[in-house]
This record gives sequence, C-alpha cells and structure tokens, in this order.
Amino acid sequence: MTEVLDRTGARTEDAAQVITGARERIDALDDRIIGLIQERMAVSAVIQESRIASGGRRVSLAREMDVLSHYRDALGRPGTALAMTVLELCRGRV
Repeated sequence: MTEVLDRTGARTEDAAQVITGARERIDALDDRIIGLIQERMAVSAVIQESRIASGGRRVSLAREMDVLSHYRDALGRPGTALAMTVLELCRGRV
C-alpha cells in the first residue's frame, strides 16, 4: 500500500483509494473526450470537403468565431484556448 500512497500523494489508505478511483474515472473520461474529438474531426472533414467541392473556402472564419464564443461562454477564458486547439485539430493551421 505504500506504493499506492506514494503514487497518489495521499497520506492515508482511504484517501489513496478515493484518488485512485477518481483517476480511473478521469482516464475513462479522457478516452471519451479523445473519441469525441476524433469524431468531430471526421465530421469537420466532411464539411470541408463539401465546402471545397462547391467552390467555397476550406474554413469558415465566422463559424470558427461562433465556436470560440461558445467555448468561452461555457468554460471561461481557458475555453477559448481549448476551442483553438480543437479547431486546429479539426481543420489544421490556417
């Protein structure tokens, strides 16, 4: 159990168990987030292909501003940085 206490930084076995369980949940949530981002990337590729095929631009800056606002409104200022990362993953650097 000393190893678990060392890995978690907890000072008691009860706290170590709570931390270990919560970390497992975070790992599962991260896996879901990654899956959702990969799904978003695929949907974004369909949109980009359709837009380009119709003679439009690959990226809609107005739409990206809407996405940035949505993330900022939901998550505060750090949401903007997160949205920029998501947009970069989905459309590449502009």
